[in-house]
Amino acid sequence: MLHVILHRLLWLIPTLLVISIISFAIIQLPPGDYLTAYISALGETGETVDEAEVEALRKRYNLDEPIYVQYLKWMSRLVRGDFGMSFEWNRPVKQLIGERILLTTIISLVTLLFTWALAIPIGIYSAVKQYSWGDYAFTFLGFIGLATPNFLLALICMYVGYSVFGISAGGLFSAAYQNAPWSVGKFMDLFAHLWIPVIVIGTAGTAGLIRVMRANLLDELRKQYVIAARAKGVPKLKLLLKYPVRVALNPLISTIGWVLPSIVSGAVIVSVVLGLPTTGPLLLRALMNQDMYLAGSMVMMLSALTVIGTLISDLLLLWLDPRIRYEQRER
Repeated sequence: MLHVILHRLLWLIPTLLVISIISFAIIQLPPGDYLTAYISALGETGETVDEAEVEALRKRYNLDEPIYVQYLKWMSRLVRGDFGMSFEWNRPVKQLIGERILLTTIISLVTLLFTWALAIPIGIYSAVKQYSWGDYAFTFLGFIGLATPNFLLALICMYVGYSVFGISAGGLFSAAYQNAPWSVGKFMDLFAHLWIPVIVIGTAGTAGLIRVMRANLLDELRKQYVIAARAKGVPKLKLLLKYPVRVALNPLISTIGWVLPSIVSGAVIVSVVLGLPTTGPLLLRALMNQDMYLAGSMVMMLSALTVIGTLISDLLLLWLDPRIRYEQRER
């Protein structure tokens, strides 16, 4: 296991370097830059910008230099922990991300726990009670969850909340706590509003994991080792939880590599619809406005979390599945 960790960590640096080059180049692909879009937006409102001011801003943000020089300066600051300044917000990128990362992490972790807490037991029940009324009911609800886009469900929740209950389903805080400093009351208000985005974001994920868990467990229950253990008189619950369920969890563990970046990026469209102050809309706005330092820093953060999450999922699979450990010894 130590060899696997060291091998992955050694490959982490060149992988992130290649990703940084590609992502920085893609962000620069649209014609013009942030100042071009900014001047065009001002022109549509009838305002004009002084050329001297434009040139000063271009030099301030190194936009007058070739793209490779901009990249090298950005990377040199990034290595030292300086993510640069946001063009649009005129604030440090680290500060902008730091303001939203806590709420994004809370929403994503609670959604993940909600998804697994529902998907694993329901998937086990559907596999053990195959073709029962409960299996048919959960299958039907699962297909509805997969077919319904999250943003559409968010719009429905907002409409029902406003028209039926007279409350707003958007946002994460009440008006009294919107700009208040963090306190016990603000945390309680956050968790009172948290259930709507958690249910909306977790619906499709829960439905998908139920189908995956059911299919994998059904495949395991038909294998010879389960039939032999059942013939030897191993108790049903012990046999189910110790071997087939443990192996059927592999697909869920292997997706941890996607979970960590999703904690930072969040559900972008749902966050925009519900007006959630998470990092997802911030990344979308940075990409649309060619705010390259903000967008590039967030893409690099997502890439690093993807590599780290993949390493964690591989290590958990080594611990969870005895067959993987056996293959490692054979090599």
